[in-house]
Amino acid sequence: MQVATLPRPELIQMADALAREKDITKADVLEAMEQGISKAGRSKYGPDYDIRTQIDPNTGAIKMARYLTVTETVEDEFTQISLADARKKDKNLKLGDEIVDILPPMDFGRIAAQTAKQVITQKVREAERLRQYNEMKNKKGEIVNGIVKRVEGGNLILEIGRVEALLRRDELIPRETYRIGDRLRAYVLDVRPEIKGPQVFLSRSHPQFLAQLFTAEVPEIYDGTIEIKSVARDPGSRAKIAVWSKDNTLDARGACIGMRGVRVQAIVQELQGEKIDVVQWSSDPATFIVNALAPNEVLKIVIDEESKNVEIVLSDEQLSMAIGRRGQNIKLISQLTGWHIDMMTEAQESEHRMNETKERVDLFMQALDIDEMMAHLLIQEGFSKVEDIAYISLAELADIEGFDEALAEELQNRAKAYLIVRQDNLEKEIAELKIKDDLRHFDGLSLDKLVKLGNKGIKTLDDLADLAGDELVELLGNEMISLEEANTLIMKAREHWFANEK
Repeated sequence: MQVATLPRPELIQMADALAREKDITKADVLEAMEQGISKAGRSKYGPDYDIRTQIDPNTGAIKMARYLTVTETVEDEFTQISLADARKKDKNLKLGDEIVDILPPMDFGRIAAQTAKQVITQKVREAERLRQYNEMKNKKGEIVNGIVKRVEGGNLILEIGRVEALLRRDELIPRETYRIGDRLRAYVLDVRPEIKGPQVFLSRSHPQFLAQLFTAEVPEIYDGTIEIKSVARDPGSRAKIAVWSKDNTLDARGACIGMRGVRVQAIVQELQGEKIDVVQWSSDPATFIVNALAPNEVLKIVIDEESKNVEIVLSDEQLSMAIGRRGQNIKLISQLTGWHIDMMTEAQESEHRMNETKERVDLFMQALDIDEMMAHLLIQEGFSKVEDIAYISLAELADIEGFDEALAEELQNRAKAYLIVRQDNLEKEIAELKIKDDLRHFDGLSLDKLVKLGNKGIKTLDDLADLAGDELVELLGNEMISLEEANTLIMKAREHWFANEK
């Protein structure tokens, strides 16, 4: 049965007005209206019916219909019809087809109208929230401008267009204060969809806030000619940023500082006077670290690629300046380069080398049952651990001056025997410490690391996962693990948490 549908231009006018007011599409408003009218229809004809509404986007004419799906057996008489009954209406119908019964135009009573209004309001609000979320989600990792709307317990609520965003007190630069109505810039840290609308979290202390300020201030960074490699910050006090130019003829550091420092000074003002060091990045770690230490002159640098440790020797006069007040400078350089850095004077370096050599000599004498002269000879040849001797090729060991194949084989056998005994002792100690199997079999921890952690009270995988990277480095020592390795290990230890959540 065909039912005439009359034009309803007032609906189109209402949809246009709502779309403009809420800054959403007209199609979203019409969809909300259709759902509201459908719900009103179900309240009149029955809540179990599949009633759908279509509104002509040009005329506003409303077409409401009840839908029945053709099935073999009817399980829901309100939404389904058997194939046999369906073919009484139309012989060409088949399973899965839908029968559409056009319903007469509704005379909206007070309750039906109120129901439709509630659904329309709700759906329009949901569309508005979705638009706001998508808009802010695309701004994640960027800088936005906002106006302080409220101050709650030291936290700022900023108005960014139609969205409210939270700038927590601990994400502000220390000692900076704002009042209601103040305008400020902040970095979009995270955007989360919530029932009441998108939750936007901002930061002014995050390292990437500094990176984005440079991107906005330096055209060469914006167009990709200069690349920001890393950033380290002590918010409100000091920061370091490493830059590199794809164009060999362009001075990346000079471009970021600007003529008479004009570019970097604009950023310093934004960050409440935070001192900024612009560092020339290099793919060579030694060069990069030396650049980060400028203007301090490095006398000697020793890099351990395996442990990501660096030893730097400076003059007595420059050591304290290179370390910085409360170790600030060396901490920032370590964050910037990703290396653990030990600084010392020439006298300290000499003493350190003597102690290190003595420890290795004592180890070789004990483990291999050799005299002090032979131990020194092995150290001079570059051996630092018993494992180095146990697993080197026999021919290479026999090539050492004064050695022959028989001596090399004997030393290697002693080294392997020592390692077996040491492993047995470590296994016994692990059992005595009652370290749980989940940590015992966790990939990435050697037996000596397990013993050291067990002695410090870390005996389960959850204990390890609860640690921060710097805490793990402190427990094991810089000689055993770097900060980068510690962070990677802890994230791996936390994987079972996320698996359980899924």
